[in-house]
Formats: sequence, structure tokens, C-alpha cells
Amino acid sequence: PPHLAADLPALQDRLLAGDLTAAEGFTDGRPLQWVQPFHPAFQLRLRRPAGDAHDYRRHVDFTTGEVTARSADWNSRVFVSRADDVIVQQIAGPGLTLDIHQDHQLPDAPAALALSHGSLLTPEGAALTLRAGYPDSDRAYTGVTLVAVTGGTATLIPPGVIVEGAESVLLLARVRRHTGELDVVEETRALRELLTEQPYDDLLDRHVRLHRTAYTRVTLDLAADPAERALPGSELLERPKSPALLERLFAAGRYHLLSSSGLNPPRLTGLWTGDWNTAWSGAFTTNANLNLQTASAASAALPEVTQALESLIHRQLPHWRENARTIYGARGVVAPTHTDGESGFTYHYNREYPHQLWTAGADWLLKPLVDHDETRGERDPRTAAVLAEVARFYEDFLTRTDADGHLVVVPSYSPENRPAGASWGTVNAAMDLSAARHALRTAAEYHPGQAPRWRALADRLPPHRINADGALAEWAWPGLEDTYDHRHLSHLYGVWPLDEINPYDTPDLAAAAHRALELRGAENDSAHGHLHHALIAARLRDHERVARALASVLDGDFFHAALMSAHYPHRNVYNADAAHALPAVLIEMLVQSTPDRLVLLPALPAGLPAGGLRGIRTRFGAELDLTWSPDHATVVLRPTRTHRIEVRTSSGAQPLDLVAGEACVLTLGAQETP
Repeated sequence: PPHLAADLPALQDRLLAGDLTAAEGFTDGRPLQWVQPFHPAFQLRLRRPAGDAHDYRRHVDFTTGEVTARSADWNSRVFVSRADDVIVQQIAGPGLTLDIHQDHQLPDAPAALALSHGSLLTPEGAALTLRAGYPDSDRAYTGVTLVAVTGGTATLIPPGVIVEGAESVLLLARVRRHTGELDVVEETRALRELLTEQPYDDLLDRHVRLHRTAYTRVTLDLAADPAERALPGSELLERPKSPALLERLFAAGRYHLLSSSGLNPPRLTGLWTGDWNTAWSGAFTTNANLNLQTASAASAALPEVTQALESLIHRQLPHWRENARTIYGARGVVAPTHTDGESGFTYHYNREYPHQLWTAGADWLLKPLVDHDETRGERDPRTAAVLAEVARFYEDFLTRTDADGHLVVVPSYSPENRPAGASWGTVNAAMDLSAARHALRTAAEYHPGQAPRWRALADRLPPHRINADGALAEWAWPGLEDTYDHRHLSHLYGVWPLDEINPYDTPDLAAAAHRALELRGAENDSAHGHLHHALIAARLRDHERVARALASVLDGDFFHAALMSAHYPHRNVYNADAAHALPAVLIEMLVQSTPDRLVLLPALPAGLPAGGLRGIRTRFGAELDLTWSPDHATVVLRPTRTHRIEVRTSSGAQPLDLVAGEACVLTLGAQETP
């Protein structure tokens, strides 16, 4: 990160004095640096003799994670094992002939990669290795593929192997990143140990026990036409108003989100890319994209996603501390806006994207971890420790005050927007105010001994500002006027994902937030902007706006045939934001919860008059099933702790006492459903 702390007081002085471009000089002069690109290791190529490949069909089983492909004379089955960390593929057919090799020559692969291949006959067939060393580095990656042949022969044709006359071929592949040399003999031995009498079925069984358990925890039924449900995804996409399409996208979104979460949460591309020049380096972008993609983790019962996010955070904490120290001269932590998953340093910034000024990232990244703690009723001590570090940062950073004695967030940045007629680095961005308040108050909940001090600091922050248009202003500072046409909705962070602004406790601010949402443009039609808009609209009980935002994505040709998504309309720029965020939108329009409140059917679009949502986890510690029709709805709650909550419907609020271990059934009449 840049060493800028010594220059911070002067920058704060200039910004508070009204210098609207002062933050443009808060840099060490470096050019924009991109994080390490996420890229594929190699393509495993299987070539067959030319023939009549008719009757081809491909199928993905979301419940198992297995992809099958069939043609007239062969079939293929493949999955990636959560249990054994191995790619498993089986090809079967009469008299199979296959040319198999590992091909690194993918689009934009560096010409200077230091390459070496290896091939070795083994008792079951062959082992193939590919090592690629990065230019001017001791880092490398090595792929090892074990080829197990049944009923045929294997002949080495370096760098690959020719299989002839086989009944079936099993491929087991792993990729390792490393420095120096990898022990490929040991890696091959480890793959051979996975071979049993029925290796594919045994490996699949171990994987399915983990995958199916996670995937099937939550289901969505929108009472779709059975005939449309039977259509392949590519045909469903041609029916954007079909409830069957939303059902399928919900299912696919859960599948893709679970499948791309392991060591790390999903990247901008999930876990998939076919070239070395992936947009935005295929990084983790933490000022909307990663946050939207993981938004359903707690409510949709996917702790695997939360754990992946937690792993990313905890690995990078030493770097976050260095960001706070070198940029702000503060204790505690500051999260980067972009990360490759290894470095957590802030070094990706320039004049138009001054990410070194953004301090709200840690609060947003920690929000799913806090939600997870609330759903299970236990506080993770590691989350508690990071929350304390965030609070300590604000203790050191929040030292300036305005004429009324309120603390001032300076410098401040509202990703990735700027005020009309001013530069990007400013004062009191609404997101920064909400994040600082939330971080301090959440840390206080986890640390009662520090609570008075941190709550007092939060209370000294200024209120949000309502501008001349009646909208919640993006900057709570005189002279900073809103720029409405922008894809990000950072200023409404207090509405979603936070609970700071809502129609029940803060109706005036909620009305101003709704006005801000009405005025917000879509700018470049980014998928994340549309779905972020829908999530905020759902919190504000605007079902028509939710429906329009969904329609913008469904009608905009954002989804590929495999139901993975793009960043822009017409499937332009492969990107996982829409695929992973859409399940969160569908849940939020049906059910919302806080530790003390349940909101039922807050923003149900008119086109979805009946359905069922099952297995949702609430932040007050109950599992929830919901069914609804035009004239009634039924809710079943299975609480894990005894607690009084408020239940909100379209007709008002009622208290409800929950008892741990005792199921509770609520029935809503027509007047309580939209």
C-alpha cells in the first residue's frame, strides 16, 4: 500500500476548507496497478476420430454437481469433488479411441511461460504432468492427470497418451500452485490411491454427501407450468416472464454459488474462465460485486459460502492492518477494494477510482459473518476480534469535527461515484457514515466492555442529509450535490444490506431513500446495478420496482445457456454477479429478517401469485417455510432459541413469542398478503 499517512492531516484540512479536488493529490504517484490475473491452468483435451456425433445432449444435475454428456456412441460424466479436491471424468463407449493431453495454449497465455511436460505409463494407464513457471518468478503451477483405462491399451505419444479399444477411461486431475518444484511422483501416488473397484461411483458418493446436503437445504417453488419446467435452460431463457425461468435461475444460482465457494468465495467470474485476460483480472471486487454474490449465504443456508468468505478475510488481515497503518496512520484494519485472493494490500487505484480513500470495505465484508452468527445464535470469536480491529481503526481515524460538533469522515469515497462538479474524494459519503456507525455498534455488541466508548463514538457521527429533491443525499456535506445516473447504489447501504434505514423504524429516512432510488439511473446497464436496485427496493416494500429490475436482467439477455451470467446485456463480459445475486433478490422479496423482526411478503411481484420457499434461515434463529397464494399464506417457523419477535405483514405488526424446539404456524389472510 502507499505510504500516505504523513500527508493525511493536510488533505483533511484542504477538503474541510472546500478544496473539491484535494484528494486527487493523495497518492504516491504510481500508475494504476492491476492485481494478479485469475487464469486457467490448462485445457484437458480429448480428441476422438472423426465420426457421426449425433443425438448429443448435455445435462447438469444441480443436486449432485455432476455434468453428463451423451452422444450416439459414447457418454461422459464429470464432477469436481468437494470431498477429495479432484476433477473426475469418466468417458465410456464401445471401442473408445482417445488422444489425451494437457494443453496450456489458451487465449493470452504468456509466451514466456517456462513449460515442461511429463508422461509416464502406470499399471492402470498413464500419468500426465504439465509444469508452467511464471515469467521472472519462482512461482509455478503443475497439473497432474491420471488416466485409468478399462478394456484397452495406453501408448505414450509425448506429451500425451493414445488410448485405443477401451470400454471406459477415467481421468483424475489436480492442479497445484507452488514455488520451486512439485513432487509429481507423490501427486501421482495420491491420485492412484483414489482408485477403488468402482472409483468413479465411490468418489461421486463422497462428493454428493457434501454437495447435496448443502444444495437441497433451501428450495423455491413459483407454481410454474410443468411443461415449462421440463424445458432445457436455453429454451427457458427465451421466456423471460416465465416463473419456471426464475425457479431455474434460483436453482442454478445456488448451484453456481456453492460450486465456486471453497478456499475462496466466488470471484467476478465465479470460479471459471477460459483465458488469461479475464475482465478486471477475474479478481474479488469488494465494493459491490463480491458482496452481492454472497448476499444470500446466511438466509439461504449456505454456510459453506460464509466460511469461504471468512477464510479470505482472515488470511488477509495482516495486509489489512498494513493498509490502515501506511495510508491512515491508524490502528485496526482497512480492506482493499480489489484483491486477487492472496494480497490484501491496497494498491489498485488511480484518479478516477481512488480506492485508497475507501474505508467502508471491512464492514461490508464482515456483514455476512455477523448475519451467520445471528442465524446460529453463537458469536464466532474470530469475527469478534476483527470487529474490534475495525472499531479501533475508527477510533484513530474519526478525529475531525464539523461546526456542530459531529465527527466528519474525511477523506470519504462513495464507490464509484462523485458529486456533481467535484472530484471523487470528498467528505461524509452516506455509505461511509452508515458503515462507521454499523461497525462501531456491532463491535460494541460483541465486546460489552468496550461498548460505551464505541457507541458514544458512533453517536457523534452526523445524520444523513436529505437533498432538495427529497432524496437521501449521497454526501452529507454542504455543496456536494448528487450525481444520479450511476450503476452503484453505495449511498443506500443503510437500507441494504444494513437495517439502519427501514419503513418501520425510520419512515422519513426510508421515504428519502425511496426517492433516491427513484432518481437513480442504470448508467451502463451493469447486472449488479439492476440487482442491487432490486434488493434495496425489496427492503423498501416496492414490489413494482423489484419486478422492473428483475425484468431488466431477464429481458436483457444477461444469461448464457449454462445459466451463468454476463456483466452487461447481450451476454457481454462473462461475470457471475447476476447468477449469484438473483437468489438473494428472490428471497428478500418474500422474506426478510433481523434479530428481532420477521417481514413476510414485503415485495412480491404481481406476476408470482403463488409459490413456496422452504428452508430459509432467519437472523432470530428459526428455520422458515413459506407458502402463499392470492388469498392466504402459511408460515412454519422452527425456532432454535426462545425469543420474542415482531412479525410484519402488509396489514401491520404483531408480536410473536417463539419457544426453542416448538414449531410455530402462522396463517395470513388475504388482507395480509400483497
